[in-house]
Amino acid sequence: MSQSVAYYNTHAQAFLDETLHVDMTALYDEFLPHLPENAHILDAGCGSGRDSREFLARGYRVTAFDASEKLATLASKAILHSVLVRTFEQVDEFQVYDGIWACASLIHLPQEQIPQALAQLWRALKAGGVLYLSFKQGEGHHEHNGRHFTYATVTQLESWAGVLSELEKITTWQTADCRPGRDEYWVNGVFHKQAETPDKLITGGEPYLF
Repeated sequence: MSQSVAYYNTHAQAFLDETLHVDMTALYDEFLPHLPENAHILDAGCGSGRDSREFLARGYRVTAFDASEKLATLASKAILHSVLVRTFEQVDEFQVYDGIWACASLIHLPQEQIPQALAQLWRALKAGGVLYLSFKQGEGHHEHNGRHFTYATVTQLESWAGVLSELEKITTWQTADCRPGRDEYWVNGVFHKQAETPDKLITGGEPYLF
């Protein structure tokens, strides 16, 4: 991960210019309809801040972070919204977010670290919330121009989802890269967390705040 962070610190402006204006509407349409009005979204590994900007424009509350200090600084200026500098392992919130958006960000973790990162994001997600994530389609991993890439298949997404507690369902699909000239494909997943039932609200567990 540190190697990839160093890449983004060095190439932050070029990466922002390349990705800030890519149209991701088709992916938003698979994620946002599952959220309540005025939902709080965590943009985990927000990169250029493109998606945070769109979520803010649609009236959602957004917390955004990226591990690259330089990219976080440029993104915050580009979208006029704070972008925190933190890593996935520093996500320690408990049931704070209605939705978590991890678009092409977990891809930079070594495969053995992904289950723990997912568990921490899942813990930060409210009951009834949804988690979106995407990976380049394939198997194994690859180092390219100073960045680490972990690939995934639909089967792999289902495997990662299968160990998460209170998982209601998982929706997966494949897409072509939205950037011009990119002959690449991605696997996408929306993990749905079970909603609190009246029995759970009464019988125990964490206090439920209305």
